Amino acid sequence: MKNKTFWLATATSALLAGCASFSEDGGFDKVSDLTKERTGQAVAMQRTDSDRRAAQDRVAERLRQPLTADAAVEIALLNNRGLQAKFGEMGISEADFVRAGRLPNPVFSFGRLSGGGDVEIDRAVLFNVLGLLTMPVASELGQRRFEQAQYQAASDAVGLSADVRRAYFDAVSAQELVKYYKQVKETADVSNELAKRMLQAGNFSKLTQMREQAFHADATAQLARAQHQATADRERLTRLLGLSGEQVGFRLPERLPDLPKQPTEPGDAERIALEKRLDVLMARRNTEATARSLGLTKATRFVNVLEVGYQNKSETGRPRSNGYEIELELPLFDFGSTRAARAEATYMQAVHRTAEVAVNARSEVRESYSAYMTAYELARHYRDEVVPLRKRISEENLLRYNGMLIGVFELLADAREQVAGVTGYVQALRDFWVADTNLQTALTGGSPGASPLSRPSASESSSLSAGH
Repeated sequence: MKNKTFWLATATSALLAGCASFSEDGGFDKVSDLTKERTGQAVAMQRTDSDRRAAQDRVAERLRQPLTADAAVEIALLNNRGLQAKFGEMGISEADFVRAGRLPNPVFSFGRLSGGGDVEIDRAVLFNVLGLLTMPVASELGQRRFEQAQYQAASDAVGLSADVRRAYFDAVSAQELVKYYKQVKETADVSNELAKRMLQAGNFSKLTQMREQAFHADATAQLARAQHQATADRERLTRLLGLSGEQVGFRLPERLPDLPKQPTEPGDAERIALEKRLDVLMARRNTEATARSLGLTKATRFVNVLEVGYQNKSETGRPRSNGYEIELELPLFDFGSTRAARAEATYMQAVHRTAEVAVNARSEVRESYSAYMTAYELARHYRDEVVPLRKRISEENLLRYNGMLIGVFELLADAREQVAGVTGYVQALRDFWVADTNLQTALTGGSPGASPLSRPSASESSSLSAGH
């Protein structure tokens, strides 16, 4: 009889343990779908060396051509080791979920006492019955936490994609600006040298010559700052892409993408944000999980420990005694009110945080769309008004110079002004693409951060013309 009881208990435990198991994809298909819906690029967790080699092959293929923004995002999702490290939280969460769906291991106790020629042996197998009764609720809670981990993994991937796009546009624009600042420097070299000769010939005043020299000094400093900024922006992009060794020699395009013909006009943007933003979805899942946890706490507030099991006892010279044992913690000093109060406070905390996330999401969408439209109008203004006007002025001044109506210094100054207009357009175009990234992030990902229009430009073209 005792053996039958023992093996029945063991079989029951094994059956319950087999009810929960790990998924084939580790829950990552959902993460990939969420990421692709928001970035256009799928993402995968690299579990084996073959997965890593396949990712490296794809990265190498992408690096053979000048990078586009989409290619940069794809490389980062494949190659950023920090992102892969964050994905490890998925495995931890799934393990907790599977564990919640399994009955805790039985406890076997064995005791032996001897003395005076007698031997007394106690044996017992205990099972956590309360764990069995609450296992469905605990399993559901574990599943919700696992879903929350999936949303967090997707949020990490989408956040990295947004960072990569911003770094990409910064790097391309910084590289392009260096080219124009070199032109300004070359013009400043010519005007400075010519001013020195004019001063020596007695055809220039000392004050005029010093003004040209001051502009030359400003142009030299501006170029140095622009070159460092280009290096810094490129290195930041390199870090996000996870590149090293020969890979750091990747090529960027010569210029930023053109301004689209029409700006994006997302309809009902606030509703989209509340339905699609990952931080909103995570906050909701967290509140739901907390609510389930509150229900579980209330159901078990008086029964803290309940274990039942088979037990037998044998002594030398006496027949074996069989029976069972029940352990129950009595609520003499703590009736569970503290745990219930803590759970209720935790739930209300989660509710208020979810409301805060929703309010912030709607506000950030409105702000991001304003920044997007402002950046679009500014870039279009530079493209359609400032740059063409500077070009026409330059053509007119060239005709006047050929007609000997203006001197060489006026022509050089006009060339500097034209370059300043072009650099202003490059910066405005960069700000637009960053604002576009921030808008998409605010709609479907999370908080986009500061608006590009509120940050100082890496290089202000007005400082060059102000020095002359």
